[in-house]
Amino acid sequence: MDRRKFVSTLGLGSAAALAAGCSPQDCGPAAEGDGQTYRWRMVTTWPKNYPGVGTGPERFAQLVEAMSGGQMRIRVYGAGDLVPAFETFDAVSQGSAEMGHGASYYWRGKHPATPFFTAVPFGLNAQEMNAWISRGGGQKLWDDLYAGFNLKPFRAGCTGTQMAGWYNKEINSLADLRGLRIRIPGLGGEVMRKVGATPVQLPGGEVYTAMQTGAIDAAEWVGPYNDITFGFQRIARYYYYPGWQEPGPLLELIINLEKWQALPPRLQTIIEAAALAVNQEVYDEYTERNAAALEELVDKHKVQLRRLPDDVIDALKVASDEVLETLVSGNAQAEAVYDSYRAFEKRAVAYHAIAEEAYYQIRTRTRDL
Repeated sequence: MDRRKFVSTLGLGSAAALAAGCSPQDCGPAAEGDGQTYRWRMVTTWPKNYPGVGTGPERFAQLVEAMSGGQMRIRVYGAGDLVPAFETFDAVSQGSAEMGHGASYYWRGKHPATPFFTAVPFGLNAQEMNAWISRGGGQKLWDDLYAGFNLKPFRAGCTGTQMAGWYNKEINSLADLRGLRIRIPGLGGEVMRKVGATPVQLPGGEVYTAMQTGAIDAAEWVGPYNDITFGFQRIARYYYYPGWQEPGPLLELIINLEKWQALPPRLQTIIEAAALAVNQEVYDEYTERNAAALEELVDKHKVQLRRLPDDVIDALKVASDEVLETLVSGNAQAEAVYDSYRAFEKRAVAYHAIAEEAYYQIRTRTRDL
């Protein structure tokens, strides 16, 4: 059975009833006592229907419409269709669009704490990020932060650990990064600046052309699944790992706070349930598709897969710590987010040293026995 049809069927049946808190027989617009039909617009930072990050919002819209019995219908716009990619935050905050989808580290200029809700260099992985948001106090901090911008945030997608990026020259030492023009967003860009590179902020749809024309020398995008669709293998020789800059990035759904508060509770519950479902679905998609795409990049396209040297990684880690300390210094709200993040990280790292990390080590060691 086609998976999407199966999900839609679930949305119309018992899953929708559970999400909305009513029986399947009574779960419809009339059960809420509000016959209003909601037609909302979602602006995104991604190209329309771009695999993973772009199709996730589309799946979210489909789920909400199915689970609400058509009471809420959401039209998804790609970057530039209604507003430019990096104006998504403002468009939703000001009410020009009811919803948006993107990544919180794009809004570093709005508040120093925003990057913590996407990715921190050398920080939490995907599993840990999800746990911090849902169980470690992260959602409350996120809600409080975004309320100041008239927004309600949810996690709505996760790519898993990303790659360090595409380079047109080998990176053998820290000196090779100096003067390098690299597309890299978020705190990773600030770290690159600190070690002598020149970070460039570009929306996804402009990265290939910038690298093809030589406007940039390197590009960090996502991982094999997305990178192969943009065709980076045709214009760059070296593909570096590990993704120190984005170990577990979450994508965000943002909703105009006034619009959110005016919704019936049933629709609020449906939106939250759909966002969480898509968050996991997108993560599953990347886990499966990245593996297949990496095989194709290496075996078919002969991409040279390289690991960053240890001394480069060490220098990036030192710079990352300095960037984070400077970032939050003097801002009480940012310091509170930082303290919560670090406290959760300390516990998670201690446990995963004998759980996930230890298992990965023995799995790798015994693979060929």
